[in-house]
Amino acid sequence: MGRTKSSTSQAFTAEERAAMKEHAEERKKEARRASRADKAAAAERDVLDKIATMSDHDRALAERVHAIVRENAPTLAPKLWYGMPAYALDGKVVCFFQNAEKFKVRYATLGFNDTAKLDDGDMWATSFALVNMTPEVEERIAELVRRAVG
Repeated sequence: MGRTKSSTSQAFTAEERAAMKEHAEERKKEARRASRADKAAAAERDVLDKIATMSDHDRALAERVHAIVRENAPTLAPKLWYGMPAYALDGKVVCFFQNAEKFKVRYATLGFNDTAKLDDGDMWATSFALVNMTPEVEERIAELVRRAVG
């Protein structure tokens, strides 16, 4: 049995539907850009512009995550992914920052996709709650990002 329009709209929250719509717009925008250098510069601007729209607390966390990723994994390219700042290697998202406000949750998240080289036996974490940025948290993020790109 196929989904009806009403059951589809109930399957996703308004925030999830908005994120999917943002992702479709990001893909269209990416495709329209000319050269690789133009795409990279524009993608970084898009990420910084998105960070600038966040609430004060989320913005402060996202700015530090962005700086840490750029410093510790320069091979990762910033890009928007479902309306979130993300960092990709060869076009595949390795890690991303999900601000708390986006999905109306109580903490921001630093997440890693399956392309991240964080494997540790039979089970390992792929997302981390971010509440406050301390020197210890910054070092942990730097370590995770360095590990993620191998």
